[in-house]
This record gives sequence, C-alpha cells and structure tokens, in this order.
Amino acid sequence: MPKTFAKRLITRKTAALTLSLAAAGAAAVALPTTASASRSQISIIQDGGAVGPGSAATFQAFRQLGATTARIFVPWSQFAPSPSSTKQPAGNASSPGYYNSSAWAQYDNAVQNAKRYGVTIDFVLAGGAPRWAERRVPISGGWNSTFAYYPNANKYGQFVTAFAKRYSGTFSPGPGQAALPRVHFWTIWNEPNFGEDLGPQATGGSRTLVAPRLYRGLLNGAWKALHGTGHGRDTILVGGYAARGRFGGRFPGDFAQLPPLLFIRALYCLDTNNNKLRGRAARSQGCPTTSRAARKFRGQNPALFNATGVADHPYPDHGSPVTDGKGRGSRYYATFPLLGNFARETDAAVRAYGSRKRFPIYNDEYGYITRPPAFRSPSGGLYAKPDTAALYINWAEYLSYKNPRLKSYMQYLLVDPSPHGRFAGFASGLIFPNGVTKKATYYAYNLPVYMPRTSFSHRRNVEVWGGVRPANFARGQSVQIQFQKGSTGLFQTLKTVRVTNSHGYFDTHMKFPSSGTVQLSYTYNRSPLLPSSVQGTTVRSRSFKIRVH
Repeated sequence: MPKTFAKRLITRKTAALTLSLAAAGAAAVALPTTASASRSQISIIQDGGAVGPGSAATFQAFRQLGATTARIFVPWSQFAPSPSSTKQPAGNASSPGYYNSSAWAQYDNAVQNAKRYGVTIDFVLAGGAPRWAERRVPISGGWNSTFAYYPNANKYGQFVTAFAKRYSGTFSPGPGQAALPRVHFWTIWNEPNFGEDLGPQATGGSRTLVAPRLYRGLLNGAWKALHGTGHGRDTILVGGYAARGRFGGRFPGDFAQLPPLLFIRALYCLDTNNNKLRGRAARSQGCPTTSRAARKFRGQNPALFNATGVADHPYPDHGSPVTDGKGRGSRYYATFPLLGNFARETDAAVRAYGSRKRFPIYNDEYGYITRPPAFRSPSGGLYAKPDTAALYINWAEYLSYKNPRLKSYMQYLLVDPSPHGRFAGFASGLIFPNGVTKKATYYAYNLPVYMPRTSFSHRRNVEVWGGVRPANFARGQSVQIQFQKGSTGLFQTLKTVRVTNSHGYFDTHMKFPSSGTVQLSYTYNRSPLLPSSVQGTTVRSRSFKIRVH
C-alpha cells in the first residue's frame, strides 16, 4: 500500500500551524525561468491499485494516461517476519527469502505489470519499521506498523539489500520461473522530516534535533546496500520531504513535522545560518565536532553528495501553484511556489563541504484535493472545484516545464478513496470514488494545456503550451489546437503541432482571430497495450476562454 491517508491528513493539520518567521518576498522564492526548460521531465503517478489484485488494470490506466513512472510505497513492516515482536527472528535478513512471501508476490506482480505496460517503477523504501528494528516505542496503545521510531540503520540496510537483490534482473522467484524484471529507480525513505515516518523529530522540548541524524544513518545503510547489489548506477533519490512543518515551543517533538529547510541544514550538520556545527551542538546531532572531522563528512555520507536528485512533496492546500504555501511563516517551507528556496538550500548545503553539485529536484508527490467530494481544508479554506483544480495542475506543470531544475511532475492519486472510509478527505484523484466518473482533472492531466496570457491583442502571437502525455509511448504524435468562436458552434483546428520530443511537450506561439474557447484534441494510436475501447479514439483537454481585443 502507499503511504496512509491518515498520515496525510495529519500532515494537513500540521500545515495549519506556521513558523513565527517573516514572509519571504516573491523574488526570493520563485525558481528562475530560463530558456533551457525541463523538456525531458518525467511524469510520475501513484495509486494504491498498482499493488494488489487490480494491478494490471491500474498499470493499463497509467499507460492510457501516458504516465511514465509509477511511484510505489514499500512498507518495511509489511515484508518483515514477526513485525510486532521485540525480538528479531533468526535468519539472513539480507536475503529475499527472509521476508514475507505473500508481500513479495504482490510486488512481483506489480513489477511484471509495469514491464508489460512499459512503465518505470520508483520503489520508495520506507516505513514503518518492524518493532524489532526500533530502539523503543513511546506510542500510546502500543506499536504502530506505519511508524518508525529510532529505526536501526543496519537492519534497514539489510532489508534494502534483500529488496535490491530480488529486483536485480537476475532473481528467479521459484524453480523454473523466469527472472523478475530489474528495477532501476529508488527513493531512500519517505518524508524523513515527518515524525510518523521518522521519529522522534526532536527531544528535550524540541531543543535537540534527532531525525536528521537518524536519516543520515538510513541513507548510508541504503546507499551501501544499493551499490553492493549492482544498483549503484540507478536513479537514487534522497529526501521526499513534507513541504511544511512547525518548530518552536514543544514542537516538532516525537511525531510532528520539522520544516524541510531546517531539516536539510541539520542533515548536513549546519546551523540556521548554514555554518558548520561545532562542539556540543554538533555532538548532540551526531555531527563532526572539529574541523578535521568535518573534512571527512563528505566521504562518510556519499548519498548526501552523490544521489541522483532530491525529492520534495510540494503539496498545495487549496490555492494556486503560485500563491499556496507562500504566506506568513513559510521561510523554511518547500511548497510548490517555494521550490526556488528549496533548490538554493540544497545547493548551499553541499557547497558548505566544497561540492558544486546542483541536485535535480524531483516533485514526487503532488495533487489537488477537490470539492466534491471533499470540501474544506484543515487550514479553513475551501478546496478547489474540479474545473479550477484542472487549471491548477496544468499551470503547475507549465511552471515545472519552464524550470530546468525540476526533473518530474507528479499526480497523486488516480482514484479518490472511498467517501465512507476514514481516508475520504484526501480526494486528490483524477477519478471520483466510484472508480468510473472522471473529474475535469483527468482530462487536464491526460492532455495538459496552458496559456500564460488569456487576454491579448489580435495582432499578438501568444504562447500556447501543452503536452500529449500518451506520446511518451508513441513517437511522432500530433495534437490539434482547436478554437470555438464565441461560446457556441463547432471547434475548428487552428494549428496542428507535431510532437517531436519523447516526453510529449510542445511550446508554440500563434494568433487567434477573436474571443472564444480553446482546447486540445488528440487521437490515440492503435496499440495492443491500450484498452480496445481507447484505441483510435479522440480525446480532448480541458477547455478555457480567451479574450481577444
């Protein structure tokens, strides 16, 4: 299963409590827009249906939408033998045979379906931890299988070793069976700045940060495991940070959330001014206490300096991709409008140790909760209506495309959770909870389209940006930019754009004759990997009004 929605709802509540810091100016938070846009950014999607009995149908739906990468959450405790026991069962924990065969079967099926439909898998090797891999558990009511409290880095490394061996491309799950497909995309842990994923965040009334030190150990354990099993050249992400947080008073404590930029500074043994920690402050966070020891830090923590990229979860609350999460107290946040701050923070952290690396930024958890079926966010604002959310996801992807540091655009989820279950509030899917009715966001994700200007002179060549996401799987595709004059009548094709890059994006300029409505139109190719009901059919993007004067 992917990360629980309950944790996500707690994260939302956490987001309502802000830091007591001055707001940063708009010029300080935006990623610079440059000519060298991120034309090759990958399309990531996540849905619990990718693992389980509906796996094949889910991957076919991913293929139909054109998503190239499926993010799949790997719960350590789900695989572990006797996960609630305080005593670790005997055996070789670095071997796939040590772990739960029924859990393996579900993930084997997902890997095989991903290969069948041409989708890359990103395995997020994360919590919660089995009880026998935790130092102690101060949780009321006992151990929680989705939490990780003082997890043992060596035991985590053994689990990663077993997982990496199984999906090395050479491992057969049984006599006479073909080797399982190779996986070459990994994320080490999930939201290490969120206390339920990695606790405690801090101790001593929040005066001493603990989770950054724990995460350094987990990174080192996983890095060694992946490199030791032939995955050293794979895509390996670190971070996966929750975008908001709180600090001060008794927070973040055990299970609350530390703002990501503060977490990154502590992770790299830096103070709030990005100076290296020394003496008692360094010792309390497991950091080098002298200049001589600090010179070894880079070599001792290879994942912090050599990973493929850094991941972030820049979730909105209910506003637009240029305003939401930028308000009072957001100086140390990493919401979508603040990804520029996030990029600069990672640059500064590695630069403190002499590295000039500029990590690609992976947006690997993102989506808009809609009303209906949900209505009001924990911060008090109303969630966006589906039509507005459709605009927002296209706007956000356009901004991603324009920024070379952003390596991915992400959709979480495919289908909304049940409206009658405990997780009903996180309705960020493209399909309503009945699993059939598509939201406006479905069409917006399938064929993204965005115009920075929707009011302009008839003499002006205006920018029309968009994408044919299914072109990820079929080169040489074309899309029609269509126009309806006024508000009635037929749509006419004003321009046919041939998509020449493998990721389906286009960015063109054109004139419009009058005010009216714009949309994209695309016809699927005939592929046996698409449902027969889809092959050769024509689909359309969201439509929107323009004003020409």
